[in-house]
Amino acid sequence: MRTKLCGVELKNPLIAASGTFGFGREYDELYDISCWGAISVKGLTLRPRRGNPPGRIAETASGMLNSVGLQNPGVDAFIRDELPWLAAKGIPVIANVAGSSEEEYAEAVRRLSDSPVAMIELNISCPNVRQGGVSFGTSPERVYGITRLVRACTGLPLMVKLTPNVSDIAEAATAAEDAGADAVSLINTIIGMAIDTGTRRPVLANVTGGLSGPAIKPVALRMVWQAARAVSIPVVGMGGITTADDAVQFMIAGACAVMIGTANITDPMSGPRIIDDFRRYLEGEGISDPGALVGSLRTDEADARREVFENRKSDVL
Repeated sequence: MRTKLCGVELKNPLIAASGTFGFGREYDELYDISCWGAISVKGLTLRPRRGNPPGRIAETASGMLNSVGLQNPGVDAFIRDELPWLAAKGIPVIANVAGSSEEEYAEAVRRLSDSPVAMIELNISCPNVRQGGVSFGTSPERVYGITRLVRACTGLPLMVKLTPNVSDIAEAATAAEDAGADAVSLINTIIGMAIDTGTRRPVLANVTGGLSGPAIKPVALRMVWQAARAVSIPVVGMGGITTADDAVQFMIAGACAVMIGTANITDPMSGPRIIDDFRRYLEGEGISDPGALVGSLRTDEADARREVFENRKSDVL
């Protein structure tokens, strides 16, 4: 089950995703969270944030909308109050970092670089207040700029978390790689909304929010496949994974590791279940190294069918 991600050894390729696992304390009351390969903690900003007003969560068909607004205690409080406990669990800690300006990103990453975190996950779905609220991750140029800036601030492995709200995910992944990222993770949530027909008001106080859960899995799987074909750095996949079979699909598409998010909320015991089922899958298939799954998608038959179809179409025309 062991694998390596940017030089960091994981006991398995399954990671608790940021935003759905807090700092792990609540889940550790239910099971030993050291069973995970790694934990990506709740998104951290330089200063504490109270987040958005309620309502902040809405259930949808096969998914969940959230507009929590990055509520967190800030980098310094995390390093002081949460990180020692997490580090004692003997599990790699990935610090997910967000910000509203280049300066905030840079300073937060510098402070985390002097702490025992194993890796930085750069959340670039945040609005840049210096550029009218446009997200840092919505164009290859912005992805390149913020990645290059942060790359100069840390010697830790740097993983860039890409937004799916772009025209070409492969271009975004390539921009992150060109700017010095050691890995990319995708996808973040898809922008959506919900309306209360009784009041004719938005369910979320912020009107729109991030859609996650099984509803986005086909989109996430396609984007992981596209990104993995475009870059040579590791790709970490996420988006709607609720079973070990889902996790295997992402790895076949090209992900070297996967993150499990919303499933932790709908079923707090999903982590240990998926990890155990993933192990049984490998044993059943006689696979001794999970890396053997990565990028093993067989497209030759599909290519052959497509070629036959094109030939028949040209004959008719």
